[in-house]
Amino acid sequence: MRIQIITAGTMGSVAPYTGLGHRLFAEGHDVEIAAHARFTEVVACCGLRMRALEADPFEELLGAHNRFRRAVRSPRSVVRLVRATEEAALSLVDGILAAVDPKADLVLLSALAAPVGRVVAQYHRIPSMGVFLQPDAPTAAFSPCTMPWKPPGYANLLRSHAANAVLDALHTTAQRSLHARLGLVYRSGHRLRRERERSGWPIWHGYSPTVVPLPADWRPGLEVAGYWWPHECADWQPPALVTDFLAAGPPPVFVGFGSMMPGDPEQLGEITARALRLAGVRGIVQSGWAGLSVMNDDVITVGPLPHGWLMPRTAAVVHHAGAGTTAAGLRAGVPAVPVPVLTDQPWWAERLVRLGVSPQVLPHGRLTADRLAAALRRATGEPRFARRATQLAARLGLEDGAGVVARAVADTAC
Repeated sequence: MRIQIITAGTMGSVAPYTGLGHRLFAEGHDVEIAAHARFTEVVACCGLRMRALEADPFEELLGAHNRFRRAVRSPRSVVRLVRATEEAALSLVDGILAAVDPKADLVLLSALAAPVGRVVAQYHRIPSMGVFLQPDAPTAAFSPCTMPWKPPGYANLLRSHAANAVLDALHTTAQRSLHARLGLVYRSGHRLRRERERSGWPIWHGYSPTVVPLPADWRPGLEVAGYWWPHECADWQPPALVTDFLAAGPPPVFVGFGSMMPGDPEQLGEITARALRLAGVRGIVQSGWAGLSVMNDDVITVGPLPHGWLMPRTAAVVHHAGAGTTAAGLRAGVPAVPVPVLTDQPWWAERLVRLGVSPQVLPHGRLTADRLAAALRRATGEPRFARRATQLAARLGLEDGAGVVARAVADTAC
């Protein structure tokens, strides 16, 4: 089959699809990934074709979220955030309209790409499926992932419907533009969502049922496949700086905030350095989009490194609790100290605590060196967190999320 995988966002929104795409390629399919141009090298090492989305609005959108988070809340700040979100959605319309291959046999869509991509696939009469890294269907089992984790209860259904209504409203301008450009009668995001649910549109979720079990109240067609891990380039070699540092002492703590830009990098670097010193641990700090830089005898700063290689060599991981980084830490079998910043990160952070691999959530807005040091002392000093992390990693190692999706794709061809 000729398969397109369309995704958008940051590295954590792209890297898992390299593993899924490579598995489909190994099964004999012709696979192309459509993503932002900055990820061309990431996709190329999988042996897959890459089609660049024309616009990449997400660095600016993340900047808008961070400015909103730090600003005094006012109607003007809300309007600015809404406009930034609408502009990002409009950019996706341009990118996905140009990217969808009319000759494709199947289009697989991430959660961010789905509201636009499903309409375009229908226009070209191409079957499509969802391949989501987060749940978005309402359930009583847990709160929507754009809100902090809540225990089971009917109120979660109300929260989920409200969250989806807001998301659909933010796509209104983009959907009007999309339908006009395709010559279609306008359908609102809410109506498109209803059609999606009534048709039983299949969505495979790329996280483990051990981490987030399949809700009993989900409709047929909503499935939890298991993680599809990022593909690792066969010829990749770790930098000598890192291998030498690892060999020079006990396993360090990894600190990284990925694509987040949580405030002043110098201040965050100082907090990180002091916390590592107070906790009595060595550290590997990833610069990321935040531009962190910490360097002394016990700490080094690195650029992009495969989490699948680095994290298993650490004593614990401090991260923003994005879906992809959360998954990597669980796979590595090491304790976590989540420092969530925005969107789904508080949800995943709380899940890590409930799974028993993390002592606590440290929201970025309340982060101090003393608090981070205290959490690190618990994560690295209390054996129960390492034991639980090891147990979970062993269970994840038995799963084959990419294989589950590959079998579903094969069934569509029959």
